[in-house]
Amino acid sequence: MPRPSKFTQEIAGLICERLANGESLRSICGEDVMPSQSMVFRWLASDEAFREMYARAREAQADTLFDEILDIADDARNDWMEKRSAEGEQVGWQENGEAIRRSQLRIDARKWMAGKLRPKKYGDKLDVEHGGAVRFDRIETVIVDPKHSRPVG
Repeated sequence: MPRPSKFTQEIAGLICERLANGESLRSICGEDVMPSQSMVFRWLASDEAFREMYARAREAQADTLFDEILDIADDARNDWMEKRSAEGEQVGWQENGEAIRRSQLRIDARKWMAGKLRPKKYGDKLDVEHGGAVRFDRIETVIVDPKHSRPVG
């Protein structure tokens, strides 16, 4: 069966629902029953209602990613592994650095993506405090004629 190329509300709704649930457009469009990514981009360019629905789905995706971050951070199942002697006997536990680094990578990727999808909610906050000294290059005295409200001279 060929990939769908005709826009339908059913396919558009399914794409947006899956995006909102955290799936990538690439994985959705990787299925033979779904349109290609380039077709979805064409639909986005030509259909205002789909563009708005897609934008809302991407915003919801940021919230889903945020929830996934908490799940990943709270999941410690693979953080420790058995330490065995040369004879194969369990002698204790050791940190599973690979699993911990992978979890951190998954968290960082989701934080970055959530910040891009919803920058006001999940983006990095900029510190705009001015800590330097105020410097004046020149001080000027201007005499204003009260009758004409303009500088004299």
